[in-house]
Amino acid sequence: MLRVGLTGGIGAGKSAVARRLARHGAIIIDSDVLAREVVEPGTPGLAEVVTAFGAGVLTADGALDRPALAAKVFGDDEARRRLEKIIHPLVRARAAQLHAEAGPEAIVVNDIPLLVETGQTSSFHLVVVVEAPRESRVRRLVQTRGMTEEQAGARIAAQAADDQRRAAADVLLINDGTLEALNSQVDALVRQRLQPYERNVRTGTSARPPRDLHIAGPDPQWPAAAERIMARIRHALRDHPETTVSHIGSTAVPELPAKDIIDLMLAVRTLDEADHLAGVLGAAGLPRRAGEWADNARGLPGETWPKRLHGSADPGRPVNLHVRVAGSPGWRFALLMRDHLRSVPEAREGYAAAKAAWASEHKDRFTYGEAKEPWFDEEALAADEWAEATGWQPPAFRL
Repeated sequence: MLRVGLTGGIGAGKSAVARRLARHGAIIIDSDVLAREVVEPGTPGLAEVVTAFGAGVLTADGALDRPALAAKVFGDDEARRRLEKIIHPLVRARAAQLHAEAGPEAIVVNDIPLLVETGQTSSFHLVVVVEAPRESRVRRLVQTRGMTEEQAGARIAAQAADDQRRAAADVLLINDGTLEALNSQVDALVRQRLQPYERNVRTGTSARPPRDLHIAGPDPQWPAAAERIMARIRHALRDHPETTVSHIGSTAVPELPAKDIIDLMLAVRTLDEADHLAGVLGAAGLPRRAGEWADNARGLPGETWPKRLHGSADPGRPVNLHVRVAGSPGWRFALLMRDHLRSVPEAREGYAAAKAAWASEHKDRFTYGEAKEPWFDEEALAADEWAEATGWQPPAFRL
């Protein structure tokens, strides 16, 4: 099963995207619908709301008087938070029940207006954000919901800002044209990403990047992409607080060109623990890669540094997740190399120049990787000298 979080500001077109995803067979779990269900007459949710806000929020026939409730909470942060503490747990519980009832091949889309505000992004394989210009959103709210421009502006201002949602987005759909144009974006997303992603999660397959080599210029979005994936790993391993995950490799070094592949490292106590966690990581969208080459990495001359290697099931975001024992030589070197290159401009510039030279000589990722090995031997020595001179130490790990 693929779990997708769908969000967007009010009036951005999120509902249109949900309808199109449903046309492709996705199961839509609409939080607004669930929020109404959990406060229907006779439910514990409605009883809690009445206890918190009084009988004045009920209609004559005992149903929830939504305008009356809205008048009590809109513009009152304390009242809004009190209502959210009642509604949000009930909605999440009902959504979890619907997830459990979905089939193993399902793409389940959770339509959650306040996905970012409620901190739920890390519980999904993918977060899709729908964005539209503010003036378009105001116009839609006036035309379709009967709001005044002032009311529409106030509703928009009460939600997360566009940049906050954008930071949480694995996929950003820009709704600044026709409905047909938005539908085309959704169709491409389903075909190119959601369907293969679901299949890869179900079969435990990582989506490997193309063999052809491409060195991209420094991308300021790499750290944010890494943080989103690390947050999912932390969520998946929340019952294993002894593990830690770090962004390593070239994409973790500002101003350094790199292959567009995010390298992360999960620190564990033993390789047996790494093997025990493989299924949890696979279910979270990071299945283990098979083969001896995935279990070992070359260290200093004559050394082999054992590890486990996982990759992303998401065809739209290549990831290497290196699982290493904390305190091992490979774990230490990965952190040391990253920090050395971040701190020493000459080392970073030298590596960038070497990358350009290797890329001109090698057209695939594998021969390029082999060509880099002598440089890593020199980097290990230079980084160790820098660590000794500066007193660098790797981060503490709870053993």
